[in-house]
Amino acid sequence: MGLVASENSVAKRMPHAALPARFISGLAEIAPRYDVLLCDVWGVIHNGRESFPLAVAALESFGQQMGKPVVLISNAPRPSFDVRPQLRALKVPDTAFSGFVTSGDATRAELARRAPGPAWAIGPERDGPLYEGLDLTFAGPDRAAFISATGLIDDETETPETYRADLQIAAARGLTLVCANPDRVVHRGEKLIYCAGALADLYEGLGGQVVMAGKPYAPIYDLALIEAEGLLGEPVRRERVLAIGDGGPTDVAGANLQGLDCLFIAGGIHQQAVSAPDGAIDEALTRQFLSQAGLTSTYVLPHLRW
Repeated sequence: MGLVASENSVAKRMPHAALPARFISGLAEIAPRYDVLLCDVWGVIHNGRESFPLAVAALESFGQQMGKPVVLISNAPRPSFDVRPQLRALKVPDTAFSGFVTSGDATRAELARRAPGPAWAIGPERDGPLYEGLDLTFAGPDRAAFISATGLIDDETETPETYRADLQIAAARGLTLVCANPDRVVHRGEKLIYCAGALADLYEGLGGQVVMAGKPYAPIYDLALIEAEGLLGEPVRRERVLAIGDGGPTDVAGANLQGLDCLFIAGGIHQQAVSAPDGAIDEALTRQFLSQAGLTSTYVLPHLRW
């Protein structure tokens, strides 16, 4: 299920044609065209501190009122069953979605193939459920057989540079880094937090090989579409699937690579790059941002709403 690729190699395969087709007033404007939503989580329906009520209501309208599947598709490095309690704590109700797939779900197959390791596990203790039942052993960079990165151990104080010396040791030994979260940064409240994808970038720069299964890579979309098909009760037609997300290199790139329509949430992680001086999302800057990144989005909203 894994895919060895850099962000640059993904970008080379992206369609370079379209600008965002149009800015829309809300999801209700386009909802009848779609049978399934694949919706990003962090940055779209919460910021790590609190949920966004309008986004939650939009998903409930699509899923509950229209009776169509909403599958959350997250680069969280833990299995989806372990992330659900966090969503509830952030006041994202179970009624906002009908399925849930994470990068952790897609990554476990990569880890299982490498058991018993040993693995050099980089990440906080809360990511421990990723390894449950995989019969892995663990070691440091000088003795490990591969690296598993879920994030920084203390993402409030550390940066990827904290790990440079140990990553150099691992790269010199030819270890593969399995990245359980391709995101580079996320907002926690108003603060930007480094994710495992930033460690993967550093490791690639040191000459190391990286394997990712989360967005924008195919394995997580394969799982999400299988889940959607089970919920829909019939084969999924890709032209009737809408992917929603705020991350250019992850959500938008993943939708483009999968040939899916995309709703780009411009007021998320890239808000600063696409905003006018008064803070409002600027259409011209948004189009410029996507075009320069070699990305295309079918629709754009500042924030998810119905």
